[in-house]
Amino acid sequence: MNLKNKILKGTTTVGLKVKDGVVLAADRRASAGVYVAHKYVRKVLYVTDTIGVTTAGSVADIQFVYEILKNIYNYNKISGSGPITVKGLAMYLGTMLSRNKYFPYLVQILLGGYDESGASLYNLDYIGDVTEERYTATGSGSPVAVGVLEDGYREDLTLDEAADLAKRAVFSAIKRDSFTGTGVIVTKLSKNGHEEKEYYIKKNTSIEQ
Repeated sequence: MNLKNKILKGTTTVGLKVKDGVVLAADRRASAGVYVAHKYVRKVLYVTDTIGVTTAGSVADIQFVYEILKNIYNYNKISGSGPITVKGLAMYLGTMLSRNKYFPYLVQILLGGYDESGASLYNLDYIGDVTEERYTATGSGSPVAVGVLEDGYREDLTLDEAADLAKRAVFSAIKRDSFTGTGVIVTKLSKNGHEEKEYYIKKNTSIEQ
């Protein structure tokens, strides 16, 4: 069996950290090779109301890792250890991925949100590398998306401005990457929780909110 052709892959996800929070965004297309396996996949998920992840890679592995993250957060909360931070979740997940790197979970994850230390954003790959980022992109459309982020990012962006930049970055990838498509989910994570919007391209190529 050629597992490479069985794994659902190909996407674009982006993350930006600004003073007041974190913005995460991702397209909605899932692909298996050249086949569009699903047009409306959710690639922005929430661990808590203020902490989220974007997902790229094998769908089955992503689902498993996401459940692990939620379980770790809830275990710390009910065990008396107190809420685990975004950094704590990133370090735990990085250790788990590194420990399994010879039989890896095929995932690329952006983990970000707001906790008692403020806003933070982390990029994790399937062998357990963990890097803290101000802005980044993952997936097959990331070379296009990161160029948009590089051009427009400033640390003094408002959350609304960062959300608009994230949306434009993913839409740019949709135009140039065949594995990225359908629309974009954009979420703003702050101390007040998260606010999510979805955007799609009309047939006349204008953006619909």
